[in-house]
Amino acid sequence: MDILQIILLAVIQGLTEFLPISSSAHLILFPYLTGWEDQGLAFDIAVHVGSLMAVLMYFRSDLKPLLISGFHSIKTFKLTSESRLLWGVVVGTIPAGLVGLAIASSGLEEHLRSSLIIATATIVFGLLLWWADVIGTQKRDEYTLTWQDILLIGLAQALALIPGTSRSGITITAALLVGLSRKAAARFSFLLAIPIIMLAGAIESLSLANQNIPVNWYALLLAVIFSWLSAYLCIHLFISFLDRIGMLPFVLYRLVLGVILLIWLI
Repeated sequence: MDILQIILLAVIQGLTEFLPISSSAHLILFPYLTGWEDQGLAFDIAVHVGSLMAVLMYFRSDLKPLLISGFHSIKTFKLTSESRLLWGVVVGTIPAGLVGLAIASSGLEEHLRSSLIIATATIVFGLLLWWADVIGTQKRDEYTLTWQDILLIGLAQALALIPGTSRSGITITAALLVGLSRKAAARFSFLLAIPIIMLAGAIESLSLANQNIPVNWYALLLAVIFSWLSAYLCIHLFISFLDRIGMLPFVLYRLVLGVILLIWLI
């Protein structure tokens, strides 16, 4: 991999990890347009590390009180709004984790990575995002989520295992449907990303440990840095401008991207 390829792929991963536009669709279309070979498992781990660093850094002031309240709730068996949100992130991660393990053990993953499935999911879930943005009341914040809301969002996140769905897109969609504001929906979606990225990175690291392949540490360092910078900027700008621009630009982008993929298949 040359420097240009490393930087572009890391930036694409950093942006599509958090924008509701589907990283799977981009990671299929972009290598096709450029003719580049697969970047490899070590690179995937590196960009996950960069994305994780970005979301942890952005929410650093929020995470400390959440963690303190969470540990306190274990001692007292009493929930505050902060501890409920923390445990909500944990509970909301369980469905995706269970479904992910089931798919991995059944061998369905390769079948789901069909270009037709990715193109269809990109369009369908893009339209669902627009519908949720239109009908959602947008009067609640993430601290008002009930356990039923959290379960619904967690189940929605499990759908993101279908390539083309977009993890951030489907969780924001579900959060909007239960009445969260756009910013609250995005914030909860990004908090949910923390354990998911950790789990994905751990699984990929275990897989890499079983492979005897050389590692280009310089390339991986560049991948971490550019994924981190692009993901942090993406989170900041997305949350800052969300109320002003809404979800329509991302919906239109998904529709165009899905149509391009369908045309490519024809």
